[in-house]
Amino acid sequence: MANPTGKFGKSRTRKRRANWKIEAPKLIECEKCHALRRPHRVCAECGYYDGRQVIVVEGKKKKRA
Repeated sequence: MANPTGKFGKSRTRKRRANWKIEAPKLIECEKCHALRRPHRVCAECGYYDGRQVIVVEGKKKKRA
């Protein structure tokens, strides 16, 4: 038996898909260096997470002209 082709209209489908949105990632401020970082992740600037140092981050190198 054949399936109905027009079971759901285009308008009904498009209304449902209208709520698919892209959001910017949520950012919080690091307690140690006050840089913006993603929640529940190690800070890329200072290497701290949850008040303790997890990774050692080397200082940024200055470019010579």
